[in-house]
Amino acid sequence: MAAARPAILGRVVAGVAAAAVVVPVGWFWQASLVPAEYSVMDMGTSDAGSGPRGPGVVLGAGGGGHPGHGHDGGARLAVDQLVEERTGPPDVAVTLVARAERVEIAPGVEVDAYTVNGSTPGPTVRATQGDLVEVTFVNESVPDGATLHWHGMDVPNAVDGVAGVTQDAVGLGEEFTYRFVAEDAGTYWYHSHQVSHEQVRRGLLGAVVVGPAPDAPAVAGPDVAGLLEHAVDVTAVVHQFGPHRTVAGVAGDLAVDVPAGGAARVRVVNTDDGTLPVWVTGSAFRLLAIDGTDVHAPPEVREQAVSLTAGARADLLVTVPDDGTPVRVELGGSAAVVLGPAGATAEPTRRPEATLDPLTYGEPAPLGLDPAAADRHFTYTIGRRPGFVDGRPGMQWTVNGRTFPDVPMFTVREGDVVRMTLSNASGEAHPMHLHGHHVVVLERDGVPASGSPWWVDSLDVRQGETYEVAFVADNPGVWMDHCHNLPHAAEGLVAHLMYEGVTTPYLVGRGTVNRPE
Repeated sequence: MAAARPAILGRVVAGVAAAAVVVPVGWFWQASLVPAEYSVMDMGTSDAGSGPRGPGVVLGAGGGGHPGHGHDGGARLAVDQLVEERTGPPDVAVTLVARAERVEIAPGVEVDAYTVNGSTPGPTVRATQGDLVEVTFVNESVPDGATLHWHGMDVPNAVDGVAGVTQDAVGLGEEFTYRFVAEDAGTYWYHSHQVSHEQVRRGLLGAVVVGPAPDAPAVAGPDVAGLLEHAVDVTAVVHQFGPHRTVAGVAGDLAVDVPAGGAARVRVVNTDDGTLPVWVTGSAFRLLAIDGTDVHAPPEVREQAVSLTAGARADLLVTVPDDGTPVRVELGGSAAVVLGPAGATAEPTRRPEATLDPLTYGEPAPLGLDPAAADRHFTYTIGRRPGFVDGRPGMQWTVNGRTFPDVPMFTVREGDVVRMTLSNASGEAHPMHLHGHHVVVLERDGVPASGSPWWVDSLDVRQGETYEVAFVADNPGVWMDHCHNLPHAAEGLVAHLMYEGVTTPYLVGRGTVNRPE
């Protein structure tokens, strides 16, 4: 009997030790579970930032996700009320129909895709700055439902196209109308924000090109304006289907007729999850615009690559030499836009060692805001640690040390000048995308911006980097602020920018039709 006591004691100790491990793990697993239906208003913790208007205001948390009253008794405004105020017939009216079908991207190569009006990419939506645009979106056969998000366009919140945040997903046989004014000239794109990591990968997307108003000033300078007046306009939507990189829906090179001595404006749209390097061989080029915003006084450059993060756009001005030698605009090294007289070809080239740095490119110009007088300052720190997300174990992305859904809700008031410090200690690069707003880069790793104002909506924050950015909170709503490597967003790298007094009636979760990531 005495000999048995140590064995019994050992089993008890082992059981206690096992319980000490299993019970906390079980608690963390249980605590990570996301309800079948929930509002993004109930996610995480409201963060009012620091500065004259924060901390102190904590509207949003625990709001229940339905129109009603705030904690201070003030009336709330639902996102579906934040619509385009301009009435009357649209200047541009388009119907876009989404389907699930097989498409041919190269001779004998077909892929399962989601198309828009029978192709991927879908048709380019074209407008002139100031136009009222109306898009009727029809879901003919996308089984999980779909939406259209207007990436980079600061549209009213009700038409931002995020399932479960600004609308319900458009089900089979249903339709939804998006109506907005094309306020800013530039290159943008649309894509689904329902199960986005799958639907974008399969091609439910297209470009948006907004031309400048007739009286718009020439930011790039009179010499560039003269070239642009007669330049060929090329939209190069780049998308990867498995091993095949496509341009405008076709694997390989896109040939564009440009006469000897002629110029082309090449609008490159990176629709993939990774970074796309772009470089020009056979000619110098100018980087005219970044994410739809013109660069001020862009100089000519040679032997430099332009790095486009996921979701980003770059407009390049390229001139074909007077002798008609073709020019290649390389798109990652496996596809290109070839500019030159009809039938011209050019061999691929290696990426230059140098990369153009927007922090110093171009010439300074007024920002239109005073970052030194910011009303709020937020910190958005990306990390990674072991844990659970909705019961799923693994290495999880964190925002300010917390995992989804316990992530910050950055709370602002309309009119605030906002500064945000973005830093990345996660081990991987992240293309960060704030909906409904452009931000201007103030500094990177402590080095102030010294070139043209660098306005972006998709910013590549690489491992170990820290950016200081600023923007004006001038577009009320509930806006996603997430990684545009869309699988990362699906894994929980998501936060939201909340305006005081604004709520959403929509719900997300497995018990709803809405799954934005």
